[in-house]
This record gives sequence, structure tokens and C-alpha cells, in this order.
Amino acid sequence: MKYKRAACGSVRFPSSHTPIIALTAYALTSDKEKFLKAGLDDYLTKPIVEERLSRILSKWLK
Repeated sequence: MKYKRAACGSVRFPSSHTPIIALTAYALTSDKEKFLKAGLDDYLTKPIVEERLSRILSKWLK
């Protein structure tokens, strides 16, 4: 959760949700679980695949 608090620490509207998406080279399932457990909302691995990026952004920017 410290990652999410750090990323959202300056958000002016505490009642709104700011999605936090991890972008990492770590692609193991256990890494994904660690990020999600830490409070991040989603996970994207490198190299960036345009279709996956588009899908994740669409999901969170509804």
C-alpha cells in the first residue's frame, strides 16, 4: 500500500479513485500478485503491446 499512498498523496479529491497501473519488466504471476496485493489496480509488462495497453486504459478510463 505504500506505493499507492505515495502515488495518490497529492490527489485533491480524496473521495475519487485514481487507478494506479504498474508498468514493469517483471512478468511472473507471483510478481503480479505482489503488485495487486500492494494496492495497485492493474499490471502491464514490458515490452508494451499496444492492444494490451489500450485494453487496460479503456478499462480504467470509463
